[in-house]
Amino acid sequence: MYDLKKALLAANTVRMLSAEAIQKAKSGHPGMPLGCADYAMTLWYKYMRHNPKNPAWIGRDRFVLSAGHGSMLEYSLLHLFGYGLSMEEVKNFRQWGSKTPGHPEFGHTAGVDITTGPLGTGFASAVGMAIAKRYFAAKTGLDRAGLADNKIYVIAGDGCMMEGVASEAASLAGHLKLDELVVFYDANNITIEGQTSLAFSENVAARFMAYNWRVITLENANDLALCDAALGEAQKSDGRPTLIVGHTQIGYGAPNKQGKSSAHGEPLGVDEVEALRRNLGMPEGEFTVLPEVKEFLGSRVEELVAEAAEWDKKFQAFLEADPERAKRIDAYLNRTVPADLKEQLMAAAPVDKPVATRASSGIVLQKAAELVPALFGGAADLAPSTKTNIKDGGDFTAENPAGRNLHFGVREFAMGCAGNGMALYGTAIPYTSTFFVFSDFMKPAIRLAALMKLHEIYVFTHDSFYVGEDGPTHEPIEQIAMLRTIPGLTVIRPAEAHEVAQAWAAALEADGPVALLLTRQDLRPYDAEMAKKVDVSKGAFVLEDDEDFDIILVATGSEVNLALDSAKLLRAKGVGVRVVSMPSQELFLKQDIDYQEEVLPSWCMCCVSIEAGSTFGWERFIGRDGLAIGLDHFGASAPYKVLAEKFGFTPEGVLDRIGEHFVCAEEDDDDCGCGCGCGDECGCGDDCDCGK
Repeated sequence: MYDLKKALLAANTVRMLSAEAIQKAKSGHPGMPLGCADYAMTLWYKYMRHNPKNPAWIGRDRFVLSAGHGSMLEYSLLHLFGYGLSMEEVKNFRQWGSKTPGHPEFGHTAGVDITTGPLGTGFASAVGMAIAKRYFAAKTGLDRAGLADNKIYVIAGDGCMMEGVASEAASLAGHLKLDELVVFYDANNITIEGQTSLAFSENVAARFMAYNWRVITLENANDLALCDAALGEAQKSDGRPTLIVGHTQIGYGAPNKQGKSSAHGEPLGVDEVEALRRNLGMPEGEFTVLPEVKEFLGSRVEELVAEAAEWDKKFQAFLEADPERAKRIDAYLNRTVPADLKEQLMAAAPVDKPVATRASSGIVLQKAAELVPALFGGAADLAPSTKTNIKDGGDFTAENPAGRNLHFGVREFAMGCAGNGMALYGTAIPYTSTFFVFSDFMKPAIRLAALMKLHEIYVFTHDSFYVGEDGPTHEPIEQIAMLRTIPGLTVIRPAEAHEVAQAWAAALEADGPVALLLTRQDLRPYDAEMAKKVDVSKGAFVLEDDEDFDIILVATGSEVNLALDSAKLLRAKGVGVRVVSMPSQELFLKQDIDYQEEVLPSWCMCCVSIEAGSTFGWERFIGRDGLAIGLDHFGASAPYKVLAEKFGFTPEGVLDRIGEHFVCAEEDDDDCGCGCGCGDECGCGDDCDCGK
């Protein structure tokens, strides 16, 4: 039985711990934890299925604090429910090295299911969790065995409801009838600047009903009995996701701050913390948890652990009843890839004629899907263009949750966040896809994926000005530099089908997010001998090499063919050339210094990079005196072959740029031909600083 008196004491303990930790840190957001403590205690105590002794338990409900600034609410609950978060960690809120950072961080604090903070992203990621849960259950039969009734619980605030990504995701969730979702909307009508009426006057309940959500109104979410009734009603699914509109008082219990914007994002103040304590009737002494609260929650933890053990027993019996099914479930849970993945994908690559890398990726994807059951995803209404449909995979719909092709609609930001949620659920390697220029819409989601070290794959096609007639709005220029600046994200731009196959292998074997950048236009495949030199896992490798080379051409993607053709013209002029394909700067920089020096020797002063995008960052590889051929301006609307000529992306254009940059490359007085400008003054002797 849910003892309301003891539950109120526990909820008030959450309030005090939150207020005291924030006050001690001299920063934080006390208003939301104080306002939501009653609902959160009711949820965690009575309704949420979780196992404090095994935070990663696969059978658990997921908890998403989309309003991540209220992190002390979650930390207080984790401490009180025995997740191993000590009182010392609570006291060290927002301090260096603590397990209680300013916003919850997945992988950092046991029991935290997702990194949140940017408003609306947690909500949208929860939609991805629900998608992954439903897909996993349908593919394994867990739904038919009654072992897939777990839910995704979200606490969101007014800020989340204002952010467009929540609207995108809510629309998708309602369309897919994801009744696993139960979202509590903390409707306290306060933001940092004051009343929400300053900028927000819509009827959120009506909006969500239009999205095909069930809406439950909780007039006073600071009443435990009413919270209990609302959550009880939320358990009775009508086939739609549920929004509980919970009207709370921000800073509830703080007599001089309750209901005011000053309670949102700053400590209450020493005097107000004490006034809160007196107002709630809580004991003297900071960071106190009364014995009766420990007993009340401790006994519930024992029940939760026992309930989890009972579920595990049923799950184990389910596995033992069908060894093949057990093997399939294991492949999802461990996101298994075969040991010979690269070889099998290479064998599937179309290498007999010029093919756009988006097309060769689409062919390789079919084999990857066959080999990796956990691979699951889709596009933002662009699958026919990005070639990301899995043939015979079926469409993921409300009626067919076993469908392997997700249709996110024109919702790139929500798609990115949903991909994060799919990865976080723990049974999928998700891929999401759109045109590369629209990665701008996904940037916050990609950044969060990198922050959480999530294993997911982005398939970005139409990767340069070669998009052509659609013009500069659709031609990515700076996006490649943007992606490369995200810590922990691996960017791979393959040059042709062999590299595409290895890029997919690298992405599927990665330990973090990977972006594949693919062309619209056809690219010439390597011949059999050159293909033997491809090793995408190393990030860069030598494709062609004259015995005494004078210049290095480093290229990525569609410009590798251009580098090879330019090298022919240079050789005709008597210049020795090395051609390097560098599909991934990140993977190359992970190699030891000896390998890096072997590919790009520091003695060679004539290094040229060729890439149809921003030149930002290339100086790391070509040196201060090197030449970066790229585009540091926006594109134009014209057939792509015309653009290539106008922008100098032809062999002749490359040679012109080299001749302009390395002035002496064709001068007679340069005995060594290195282009260093030494001329015949030293005759390339000991005093020549060209390194030759």
